[in-house]
Amino acid sequence: MNESSPQPTPAINDWLTRATAELAAAGIPSARLDAELILSHTLRVSRTALHAHPETPLTERQEDIANARLALRRDRVPVAYIIGHKEFYGNRFIVTSATLVPRPESESLIELLEKVIPRNQSLLRSEPLRLVDVGTGSGILGITAKLLHPDELDVTLIDNSRHALAIAKKNAAQLKADCHTLQSDLLASYPFTADIILANLPYVDVEWERSPETDHEPAEALFAGQGGLSLIYELLIQSRTHLRAGGHMILEADPEQHEKIIAEAKKSQLIHVETDGYGVLLEKIA
Repeated sequence: MNESSPQPTPAINDWLTRATAELAAAGIPSARLDAELILSHTLRVSRTALHAHPETPLTERQEDIANARLALRRDRVPVAYIIGHKEFYGNRFIVTSATLVPRPESESLIELLEKVIPRNQSLLRSEPLRLVDVGTGSGILGITAKLLHPDELDVTLIDNSRHALAIAKKNAAQLKADCHTLQSDLLASYPFTADIILANLPYVDVEWERSPETDHEPAEALFAGQGGLSLIYELLIQSRTHLRAGGHMILEADPEQHEKIIAEAKKSQLIHVETDGYGVLLEKIA
């Protein structure tokens, strides 16, 4: 009996067409983009290269790896976990299952930060402003702040997870951002008074409808009690002793939570300055 000849491997465009159809059937709205990200990561080429050479055949090993990654995505594992990184504010950050996947909503916190750092800050005071990124995760907020203002800010990345801090340290090192790190429950172990507090804390209520992708993210980084606000409320209380008068706190939360946060902030002498998307800017008045 003659052995059957091996099946030819698909070309780039054929694999992308099949992968896109499978992801779409799984209910993933970004099916084509996700397929391209998976294949470009597997082949170690840009998405532009995929478009430029659609007829190039995959090797058997490349096809096997791409198919395995495709299966993960069909199971709604976030693309960032599959390829190991995510872009945020123009920089690439290492991402693992120990941290949340960076989201575009968090960019609103950086936009608010830009409004509270005075121009010519180095001429206004001799010491840099102390900024803490509380619940830093992969470090995207604090590291981005440091990259934007390397001389104006002294940045500390804070998280209660040593695994998350390890990723934040790697990201700071690869992006050449000179940041401190501290393992702490919110600001409990922070020994200074901050000028700026940045925080993307867990704010999801377990009762909310949410994307299946969140099942793969660390629950302790997503969910909080009191309708998702318990940790934010605790941080507001800590700001009484850990944020200087005239300092600013910038929080991320669902827009529907903003009114409650603003009302609670008043108890800690924090007034509402501005909201931007998911970001809330508060100023300490005493």
